[in-house]
Amino acid sequence: MKAIVIGASSGIGKELVKILAKEGYEVGLVARREDLLISLAKQIHGKTYVRKVDIALPDAIEKIETLIKEMQGVDLAIINAGIGFLNPEMDWKKDKATLDVNVIGFAAMTNVFMRYFLSQGKGHLVGISSIAALRGGGIYSASKAFVSNYLEGLRHSVVKGGKNIIITNIEPGFVDTAMAKGERLFWVAPVEKAAAAIFKAIKKKKNHVYVTRKWCLIAWLLKFMPNCIYDRFF
Repeated sequence: MKAIVIGASSGIGKELVKILAKEGYEVGLVARREDLLISLAKQIHGKTYVRKVDIALPDAIEKIETLIKEMQGVDLAIINAGIGFLNPEMDWKKDKATLDVNVIGFAAMTNVFMRYFLSQGKGHLVGISSIAALRGGGIYSASKAFVSNYLEGLRHSVVKGGKNIIITNIEPGFVDTAMAKGERLFWVAPVEKAAAAIFKAIKKKKNHVYVTRKWCLIAWLLKFMPNCIYDRFF
Protein backbone atom coordinates (compact mmCIF):
# COMPACT_ATOMS: atom_id res chain seq x y z
CA MET A 1 0.00 0.00 0.00
CA LYS A 2 1.14 3.54 -0.75
CA ALA A 3 0.16 6.80 0.93
CA ILE A 4 0.96 10.50 0.60
CA VAL A 5 0.68 12.80 3.61
CA ILE A 6 0.45 16.52 2.87
CA GLY A 7 1.68 18.46 5.90
CA ALA A 8 3.92 15.68 7.18
CA SER A 9 6.64 17.73 8.88
CA SER A 10 5.01 18.11 12.31
CA GLY A 11 1.95 17.52 14.47
CA ILE A 12 -0.78 15.15 13.31
CA GLY A 13 0.79 14.64 9.90
CA LYS A 14 4.12 13.56 11.36
CA GLU A 15 2.46 11.05 13.70
CA LEU A 16 0.34 9.64 10.87
CA VAL A 17 3.48 9.07 8.82
CA LYS A 18 4.97 7.05 11.68
CA ILE A 19 1.81 4.95 11.98
CA LEU A 20 1.55 4.35 8.23
CA ALA A 21 5.19 3.26 8.04
CA LYS A 22 4.66 0.79 10.88
CA GLU A 23 1.64 -0.57 9.03
CA GLY A 24 3.78 -1.32 6.00
CA TYR A 25 2.89 1.62 3.77
CA GLU A 26 5.31 3.28 1.41
CA VAL A 27 4.87 6.93 2.36
CA GLY A 28 5.29 10.19 0.49
CA LEU A 29 6.24 12.95 2.91
CA VAL A 30 5.16 16.41 1.75
CA ALA A 31 5.58 19.80 3.45
CA ARG A 32 7.33 23.14 3.13
CA ARG A 33 10.10 22.34 5.63
CA GLU A 34 12.30 19.84 3.83
CA ASP A 35 14.80 19.52 6.68
CA LEU A 36 12.09 18.22 9.00
CA LEU A 37 10.89 15.77 6.36
CA ILE A 38 14.40 14.40 5.87
CA SER A 39 14.78 14.01 9.63
CA LEU A 40 11.45 12.18 9.86
CA ALA A 41 12.34 9.88 6.98
CA LYS A 42 15.45 8.82 8.86
CA GLN A 43 13.41 7.93 11.96
CA ILE A 44 11.10 5.41 10.34
CA HIS A 45 11.51 2.07 8.61
CA GLY A 46 10.22 1.37 5.15
CA LYS A 47 10.38 3.22 1.85
CA THR A 48 9.76 6.96 1.94
CA TYR A 49 9.67 9.75 -0.61
CA VAL A 50 10.44 13.33 0.45
CA ARG A 51 9.03 16.28 -1.44
CA LYS A 52 9.27 19.96 -0.52
CA VAL A 53 5.99 21.57 -1.55
CA ASP A 54 4.16 24.75 -0.59
CA ILE A 55 0.57 23.89 -1.45
CA ALA A 56 -0.33 27.59 -1.69
CA LEU A 57 1.94 28.03 -4.74
CA PRO A 58 0.93 27.39 -8.37
CA ASP A 59 3.57 24.66 -8.91
CA ALA A 60 2.18 22.46 -6.10
CA ILE A 61 -0.12 20.47 -8.39
CA GLU A 62 2.68 19.58 -10.81
CA LYS A 63 4.97 18.55 -7.94
CA ILE A 64 2.37 16.19 -6.46
CA GLU A 65 1.58 14.71 -9.86
CA THR A 66 5.31 14.03 -10.29
CA LEU A 67 5.46 12.43 -6.84
CA ILE A 68 2.54 10.11 -7.65
CA LYS A 69 4.36 8.99 -10.81
CA GLU A 70 7.59 8.46 -8.88
CA MET A 71 5.74 6.31 -6.34
CA GLN A 72 4.05 4.44 -9.21
CA GLY A 73 0.64 5.26 -7.80
CA VAL A 74 -1.02 6.02 -4.47
CA ASP A 75 -3.84 4.34 -2.58
CA LEU A 76 -4.33 6.80 0.29
CA ALA A 77 -3.98 10.58 0.35
CA ILE A 78 -4.13 12.57 3.59
CA ILE A 79 -4.38 16.35 3.29
CA ASN A 80 -3.32 17.61 6.69
CA ALA A 81 -1.60 20.92 5.86
CA GLY A 82 -3.21 23.95 7.43
CA ILE A 83 -2.44 27.20 9.20
CA GLY A 84 -4.32 29.58 11.47
CA PHE A 85 -3.75 32.72 13.50
CA LEU A 86 -5.31 34.53 16.40
CA ASN A 87 -6.05 37.70 14.49
CA PRO A 88 -8.16 40.18 16.46
CA GLU A 89 -6.45 43.07 14.66
CA MET A 90 -7.79 41.81 11.29
CA ASP A 91 -4.37 41.71 9.67
CA TRP A 92 -5.16 40.92 6.03
CA LYS A 93 -1.80 39.24 5.42
CA LYS A 94 -2.66 36.64 8.07
CA ASP A 95 -6.17 36.11 6.72
CA LYS A 96 -4.92 35.79 3.16
CA ALA A 97 -2.24 33.29 4.20
CA THR A 98 -4.91 31.18 5.91
CA LEU A 99 -7.12 31.22 2.82
CA ASP A 100 -4.22 30.47 0.49
CA VAL A 101 -3.31 27.31 2.39
CA ASN A 102 -6.56 26.08 3.93
CA VAL A 103 -8.83 26.82 0.96
CA ILE A 104 -6.86 27.27 -2.28
CA GLY A 105 -4.09 24.86 -1.31
CA PHE A 106 -6.51 22.27 0.04
CA ALA A 107 -8.66 22.47 -3.10
CA ALA A 108 -5.59 22.13 -5.33
CA MET A 109 -4.38 19.01 -3.53
CA THR A 110 -7.88 17.53 -3.51
CA ASN A 111 -8.12 18.12 -7.25
CA VAL A 112 -4.84 16.28 -7.90
CA PHE A 113 -5.77 13.23 -5.86
CA MET A 114 -9.38 13.03 -7.00
CA ARG A 115 -8.38 13.16 -10.66
CA TYR A 116 -5.91 10.35 -10.04
CA PHE A 117 -8.38 8.22 -8.06
CA LEU A 118 -11.04 8.69 -10.71
CA SER A 119 -8.58 7.66 -13.42
CA GLN A 120 -7.59 4.45 -11.60
CA GLY A 121 -11.11 3.75 -10.36
CA LYS A 122 -10.32 3.60 -6.64
CA GLY A 123 -8.65 5.40 -3.75
CA HIS A 124 -9.10 6.92 -0.33
CA LEU A 125 -8.98 10.68 0.29
CA VAL A 126 -8.73 11.97 3.86
CA GLY A 127 -9.08 15.64 4.73
CA ILE A 128 -8.21 17.06 8.15
CA SER A 129 -10.78 19.73 8.92
CA SER A 130 -11.66 20.95 12.43
CA ILE A 131 -14.45 21.17 14.97
CA ALA A 132 -14.14 24.90 14.26
CA ALA A 133 -15.92 24.27 10.95
CA LEU A 134 -19.25 23.96 12.77
CA ARG A 135 -19.72 27.61 13.80
CA GLY A 136 -18.44 31.00 12.74
CA GLY A 137 -15.20 32.06 14.36
CA GLY A 138 -13.14 34.06 11.87
CA ILE A 139 -11.22 33.13 8.75
CA TYR A 140 -9.85 29.89 10.19
CA SER A 141 -13.33 28.56 11.01
CA ALA A 142 -14.58 29.65 7.60
CA SER A 143 -11.69 27.91 5.87
CA LYS A 144 -12.37 24.67 7.74
CA ALA A 145 -16.08 24.95 6.91
CA PHE A 146 -14.98 25.00 3.27
CA VAL A 147 -12.92 21.85 3.83
CA SER A 148 -15.77 19.97 5.50
CA ASN A 149 -18.39 21.02 2.96
CA TYR A 150 -16.13 20.29 0.02
CA LEU A 151 -15.38 16.80 1.32
CA GLU A 152 -19.08 16.13 1.91
CA GLY A 153 -19.85 17.24 -1.64
CA LEU A 154 -17.16 14.97 -3.05
CA ARG A 155 -18.41 12.04 -0.99
CA HIS A 156 -21.96 12.61 -2.26
CA SER A 157 -20.68 12.81 -5.83
CA VAL A 158 -18.67 9.56 -5.74
CA VAL A 159 -21.43 7.63 -3.95
CA LYS A 160 -24.04 8.87 -6.42
CA GLY A 161 -21.73 7.99 -9.30
CA GLY A 162 -21.01 4.51 -7.96
CA LYS A 163 -17.27 5.20 -7.71
CA ASN A 164 -15.01 3.04 -5.52
CA ILE A 165 -13.50 6.07 -3.78
CA ILE A 166 -13.65 6.66 -0.03
CA ILE A 167 -13.85 10.23 1.28
CA THR A 168 -13.13 10.73 4.99
CA ASN A 169 -13.67 14.04 6.77
CA ILE A 170 -11.77 14.31 10.06
CA GLU A 171 -12.86 17.07 12.45
CA PRO A 172 -10.49 17.22 15.44
CA GLY A 173 -11.05 19.21 18.58
CA PHE A 174 -8.03 20.60 20.39
CA VAL A 175 -4.85 18.61 19.78
CA ASP A 176 -1.51 19.30 21.43
CA THR A 177 0.22 20.82 18.41
CA ALA A 178 1.40 24.28 17.39
CA MET A 179 -2.04 24.85 15.85
CA ALA A 180 -3.74 24.82 19.27
CA LYS A 181 -3.89 28.52 20.09
CA GLY A 182 -5.80 30.50 22.70
CA GLU A 183 -6.31 30.61 26.44
CA ARG A 184 -9.52 28.61 26.92
CA LEU A 185 -8.38 25.24 25.61
CA PHE A 186 -9.91 22.08 27.05
CA TRP A 187 -9.95 18.35 26.28
CA VAL A 188 -6.58 18.79 24.55
CA ALA A 189 -5.63 15.39 23.11
CA PRO A 190 -2.02 14.22 22.85
CA VAL A 191 -1.02 14.23 19.21
CA GLU A 192 -0.23 10.50 19.32
CA LYS A 193 -3.75 9.72 20.55
CA ALA A 194 -5.33 11.91 17.90
CA ALA A 195 -3.29 10.33 15.11
CA ALA A 196 -4.16 6.83 16.31
CA ALA A 197 -7.87 7.71 16.29
CA ILE A 198 -7.56 9.13 12.78
CA PHE A 199 -5.82 6.02 11.47
CA LYS A 200 -8.51 3.86 13.07
CA ALA A 201 -11.14 5.85 11.17
CA ILE A 202 -9.14 5.43 7.97
CA LYS A 203 -8.95 1.66 8.41
CA LYS A 204 -12.70 1.51 9.00
CA LYS A 205 -13.27 3.70 5.91
CA LYS A 206 -15.38 6.14 7.88
CA ASN A 207 -17.10 9.01 6.09
CA HIS A 208 -16.74 11.35 9.03
CA VAL A 209 -15.30 11.31 12.53
CA TYR A 210 -14.67 13.70 15.42
CA VAL A 211 -11.30 13.35 17.17
CA THR A 212 -11.34 12.45 19.94
CA ARG A 213 -14.76 10.81 20.41
CA LYS A 214 -15.75 13.08 23.31
CA TRP A 215 -15.92 15.97 20.85
CA CYS A 216 -19.12 14.46 19.45
CA LEU A 217 -20.87 16.08 22.43
CA ILE A 218 -19.36 19.50 21.73
CA ALA A 219 -20.25 19.17 18.06
CA TRP A 220 -23.87 18.44 18.92
CA LEU A 221 -24.01 21.40 21.30
CA LEU A 222 -22.46 23.75 18.76
CA LYS A 223 -24.87 22.74 16.03
CA PHE A 224 -27.98 23.44 18.10
CA MET A 225 -26.76 26.21 20.42
CA PRO A 226 -28.73 29.47 20.09
CA ASN A 227 -26.75 32.50 18.96
CA CYS A 228 -27.40 34.29 22.25
CA ILE A 229 -25.47 31.60 24.12
CA TYR A 230 -22.79 31.07 21.45
CA ASP A 231 -22.06 34.81 21.22
CA ARG A 232 -21.67 35.11 24.98
CA PHE A 233 -19.57 32.10 25.89
CA PHE A 234 -17.60 31.17 22.76
